[in-house]
Amino acid sequence: MVKGENFGRKGISPSQWVKIRKISQVIFFIIFLALFFWSRREFYLNPSVESGFKETLVNLPLKLDPLVMIAQAIASRKILQGSLLAVFTLILTFFLGRVWCGWFCPMGTILEWLPLRSWKKKQPSVPEWFRGIKYVLLMVILFSAIFTNLTLLFLDPLTIGYRTLTMAIWPGLDKIVTFLELQLIQVPFLSAAVGGFDSLIRPAIFPAHPAFYRYGLLYIGFFCSLFVLNVLAPRFWCRYLCPLGGLLGLLGKVSLVGCEITSNCSTCGKCVPACPTGAIKEQGQVFCDPGECTMCLVCAENCLGDSVKFPFKVSKFLHQPYDIERRKVLLSMGATAVGVGLLETNFAGQVQSPTPIRPPGVMNEKLLSTCIRCGECSTVCPTNAIQMAVLDGGVEGFWTPIIVPRIGYCDYSCQACGQVCPVEAIPPLSLEIKRRQVIGKALVDRDRCLPWAENQECIVCEEMCPVPDKAIELELVEVSDGTGGTKILQRPVVVRKLCIGCGICETKCPVAGEAAIQITVHSGGHQNGRNHQGWQ
Repeated sequence: MVKGENFGRKGISPSQWVKIRKISQVIFFIIFLALFFWSRREFYLNPSVESGFKETLVNLPLKLDPLVMIAQAIASRKILQGSLLAVFTLILTFFLGRVWCGWFCPMGTILEWLPLRSWKKKQPSVPEWFRGIKYVLLMVILFSAIFTNLTLLFLDPLTIGYRTLTMAIWPGLDKIVTFLELQLIQVPFLSAAVGGFDSLIRPAIFPAHPAFYRYGLLYIGFFCSLFVLNVLAPRFWCRYLCPLGGLLGLLGKVSLVGCEITSNCSTCGKCVPACPTGAIKEQGQVFCDPGECTMCLVCAENCLGDSVKFPFKVSKFLHQPYDIERRKVLLSMGATAVGVGLLETNFAGQVQSPTPIRPPGVMNEKLLSTCIRCGECSTVCPTNAIQMAVLDGGVEGFWTPIIVPRIGYCDYSCQACGQVCPVEAIPPLSLEIKRRQVIGKALVDRDRCLPWAENQECIVCEEMCPVPDKAIELELVEVSDGTGGTKILQRPVVVRKLCIGCGICETKCPVAGEAAIQITVHSGGHQNGRNHQGWQ
């Protein structure tokens, strides 16, 4: 980092440093997007190829996230080898303060690129105590992890980015591109070019078949709300809400390099409104809070008197009205204990929620204490089977992966979800072991199945079953042909001891609406919360 004494006189000027920072933001944002699309391509083309390097590279941004790795380690009582990469971010913060937030974080970059506040003439003021919210959220996440609950990790900025790309932005762009291709391919002299373009982007960027994710509007709505908050203050999320920013801010308060306003400051006040995170205050004298400073250097660029320095020294804690107090810590701990207890309460002795269908090898209890809600598994699923739960698995299972067979099936020759999971919430199984994992059992609805209910020919489920010995057998029966005669009809019967619950039978079932064959998971005498009277 540049020494403060050289700003504006020798070496790199503050304006040049600001340009370098912006270039850094662009580069790391492009890397983030490239890794996202590359992961989809690699696992789509080679879903069963195991490569430790591939998994590490794909998950690099999440492995560098200290909040995710610390909370996951506390909840699972296990330190993963790749999680040690997060130590690099902590060391960087200890030396340079919240440089991650100002130079590398993709969420912070996007929020800085869309300063909605500048569009408003009347700018509302936000109470200073709001800054304490991010610290409270941080404490609640960490205290919840002690109780093996990671539900609030959906507020981590990197998991927000991955989920939104996977569930909303990426499918939306796919639909737009598909629409344009369908229009342009009708133009005779463009049809060949459109075909060539399509072969380049599929499956390199977009899937061969359109992807569908439930609750897409919810994901994009949550993401857009973070931008709308910029109307109240620049980088509102980073200032007041981001729990990762809270963690790095605590360490940034004692960083070895920090912003300092020297005694020759003329108190012109230009740096105060220029600071995108409001780290510079004017209360009798101008000072900078190192816990809020993201090292963006905009203050130094706007300073008329060369009074903003970034010397190498141990920054001192500055007393602020939003400093964490012991009372807030105790209140956070108490609220966390009560909240986690309510999440797991089994009211009236009833099953709180149906047991969802989980990816292969997953134990529901372990998943809840290890899953970081990033959605990477859904990103690489080639059949679109893995969706993110909302209330499907109860509140504590919020935004954890479930399989929805009517949308997609678990590919018999794919193990991508286990390979890509950055915290092994979905275990990285070999293909041989994965094929033996039972995630559910198929049941035939004889009131809807065409051969059973209407005596119509249909053996789709049996044909699709990938199990070598076939988990669906065809029962031969003699039925009326409707003309007074009889015919031999094949009716599907599930061989439960062979069925692994992959769901391809449910996905491919031609019956409109709910499939006539569905995957179920037994739990407490119930099966996915459905009424299965008359089912086989």
